[in-house]
Amino acid sequence: MIEIRFHGRGGQGVVVAAKILADSILKDGKYCLAIPEFGVERRGAPVYAFARIDDKEIFLRSRIYEPDHVVVLDPVLVYSIDVTSGLKKNGTIVINSEKSPEEFSFSNDFRVYTIDATGIAVKWKLGTRASPIVNTAILGAVAKILGITKIESLIASIKESVPTKPEENAMAAKEAYEIAKG
Repeated sequence: MIEIRFHGRGGQGVVVAAKILADSILKDGKYCLAIPEFGVERRGAPVYAFARIDDKEIFLRSRIYEPDHVVVLDPVLVYSIDVTSGLKKNGTIVINSEKSPEEFSFSNDFRVYTIDATGIAVKWKLGTRASPIVNTAILGAVAKILGITKIESLIASIKESVPTKPEENAMAAKEAYEIAKG
């Protein structure tokens, strides 16, 4: 089983990202669950979502405490919370950032990748310049870096799930997929 924890802020599409990823993986013929964590979320507050992936049916529906991978939609969270909490040795961290992976001071126990999902979202006019919606762009990078879903499945899931600008969201994911190093 592969377990992924998403970190972001309310309004960035964290919960929607986990759902789109799950839908994409289901299209690939695997089992996947997207698990939102709801509490006192409000725009700008830290939020979490989770995804479990397996070749067989998944019954566990709890929060993920020891993820294989972590996806960070807001890079400021890297400095305010421990995004590596419980992350397994050799786990992967995908961060929405213009910085290079080497600029983040994580343990050598983790593989770190960065993608400028914010820049991509702004380019495709997803959200506003002040508050871009980065979820689909970062999912493109996640698909490439982790190799857990086909880009065609991801694009189809985005077009089915995103209520506004489905084509632009799909193009943002495709662009991130193409430039991500994985």
